Amino acid sequence: MADPRPSSNAPGKRCFVTIGATAPFNSLVRAVLEPAFLKPLREAGYTQLRIQFGNHEGETIFRERCKSLKEAGFDKGIDITGFGFSREGLREEMLAVKGRSQVDEGMVISHAGSGSVLDALRIGVPIVVVPNTDLLHNHQVELAEALAEQEYVIHGKLGSLADSIASVEELRKRMKKWPPLRSGEEKYRRGLEDVIAEEMGWQID
Repeated sequence: MADPRPSSNAPGKRCFVTIGATAPFNSLVRAVLEPAFLKPLREAGYTQLRIQFGNHEGETIFRERCKSLKEAGFDKGIDITGFGFSREGLREEMLAVKGRSQVDEGMVISHAGSGSVLDALRIGVPIVVVPNTDLLHNHQVELAEALAEQEYVIHGKLGSLADSIASVEELRKRMKKWPPLRSGEEKYRRGLEDVIAEEMGWQID
């Protein structure tokens, strides 16, 4: 059933969507509740879609979209739940994406906030980073592009979000080969890549 119930413990892979805690990102909420996204998500083995929709307007969009999906039968095979904001943070939500084994490990879709991105990377789950282009004077696009170029994340785009699903599986394979070991005298030689590696506790020699 598609409604803002508590998080489900149903088996299968989970996709967790977060918009962060500082600004609405209603276009992302809409995008992940489109049949064009849900169909390939189900086909990739996902049975749960958990959405942080944010403020009252985001909740209204979430409820209306879920109602339309249910009436059209597009919510079959996937459990859709959502919530506004959590005072406890999002760590438990992201940990739930890990699943019980590598077989049912899911993914995170996030705005390009550095805090949310680092949280997902620390837990070790694949993340699709979607810049919120509605914000003025922000560097979310630059951050998403830099992290994707260094193969830490998938740079997702609202108009083609479904394409990111297949890319996540390739990222997952690369992640299993981490942490990357560095050698040499030039610390931070690779710039942001080495800064993140140190933040994550990975070896930089």
